[in-house]
Amino acid sequence: MPLTNPQIRYLRGLSHPLQPVVTVAAKGLTENVMAELDSALRHHELIKVRLRAAREQRQKWIGEIEQACGAEIVHTIGQVACYFRRNPKKPVIALPEGGGRSA
Repeated sequence: MPLTNPQIRYLRGLSHPLQPVVTVAAKGLTENVMAELDSALRHHELIKVRLRAAREQRQKWIGEIEQACGAEIVHTIGQVACYFRRNPKKPVIALPEGGGRSA
């Protein structure tokens, strides 16, 4: 289920004090990096990832991480991307209600 604008704003506020938990650099999205991302999302739900590469490569990695981990991008600033994935068994973050228009 995609995040609504109020939920994204809420998560952006929560993400400001966070430090990146994973760095993706020259070797790219290796199996170990993906496993670490999955583990971090499972435990924290909201994480920051540092992406050390040119802009085009960062954009490619952002999409690959979203698809492979089933996470949603909250925002990106420079070389840092913030992701959210709800833990279905033990949710950590209580999201605000949708607040968007219903069709």
